[in-house]
Amino acid sequence: MNKPKKEWVQTELKAHEAWSNLIAKAPMAARLMHFLVARMNTSTNAVVASQATIGELLGGEEKPVHRNTIRRAINALEKDKWIETVQIGGKGGALAYVVNDRVAWGRERAKLRYSRFSAEVIVSSSEQTLPIDGREPLRQLPAIAGNESQLPAGEGLEPPSQPSLEGMEPDLPATVRDDEGNVYEVNQETGEMLLARG
Repeated sequence: MNKPKKEWVQTELKAHEAWSNLIAKAPMAARLMHFLVARMNTSTNAVVASQATIGELLGGEEKPVHRNTIRRAINALEKDKWIETVQIGGKGGALAYVVNDRVAWGRERAKLRYSRFSAEVIVSSSEQTLPIDGREPLRQLPAIAGNESQLPAGEGLEPPSQPSLEGMEPDLPATVRDDEGNVYEVNQETGEMLLARG
């Protein structure tokens, strides 16, 4: 069962005064701070998103905020200790933006320090080589309930190179149809093909 997602964060009163000053000093940085707090993972205060995606979400797909403007806003937030950035995958990799837990948090402060890092990851369809919604579905294994049993169908994959263990051979009955439409039954003991109907 999935836990319900938290719909709230807590903030310091002093942070609201500082936030008000930030709006006057660096409006885009203040907007970005609201964006990060609204989307941060409440366990670690972190968000992973490209600067282009952040620009799209702040300005809209038609007129996204330029990456240089986003970069300046990030630098302003880092300089004033609103956020810190964490490099993922070394130089040139993605960045995680971690909101200062003295500004906003979604759980007990004692549990905010992260040894196992997790974050909210935000992607944009404009940065993908394939559309996010139009992708071919991934292969899924069917789930069966406790009182159900599987019923294999279709030709299946090639058998593994290892033969079946003695006494553990498959016991499911099978039929095979050749190119002329003849149907054969498989003798489970010998593996011999017997013509069932032509």
